[in-house]
Amino acid sequence: MPARSIKPWLWLAGLVILLDQLSKWIVLGAMRPGETRYVAPFFNWVLAFNPGAAFSFLSDAGGWQRWFFTALALGVSGWIVYLLRQHRNEFRLSLALTLVLGGALGNVIDRIRFGVVVDFIQWHAAGYYWPAFNIADSAITLGAALLIWDQLFGKPTSDNAVESSPNQTK
Repeated sequence: MPARSIKPWLWLAGLVILLDQLSKWIVLGAMRPGETRYVAPFFNWVLAFNPGAAFSFLSDAGGWQRWFFTALALGVSGWIVYLLRQHRNEFRLSLALTLVLGGALGNVIDRIRFGVVVDFIQWHAAGYYWPAFNIADSAITLGAALLIWDQLFGKPTSDNAVESSPNQTK
């Protein structure tokens, strides 16, 4: 059986990027920075700009972090494409890698265009607010969760599996 192409995975990563950038374009056109719109008792739209990484890590580092996180995301993206080529027939692993790839590149586009990442989704409960995030962040988080799931519950490799044969004697 011929090896599966990675093109479908790259198309899916492109779809993640498209959805991320389209959602940010809509929010940027409809809201002002810092504006909050109530959606539900646990969910708001809020336009925020994050110059740092997840949870605003290094957001006040003076500007060098823009290019550091851009270079890091591009390097990780290249590594992910390499891994997709190696594991293209492993559905769950390839899906996880693809979601991380699409999310990382979606945020790279923001860093290059604006110098910051555009965030607009805000969850909250009982007066506690989760930091704002976006579609790219969601894809990265889901991809990371799938990677963990795959590592914990994926099929064992031949190195880890105990092979037995019905003809084996004990």
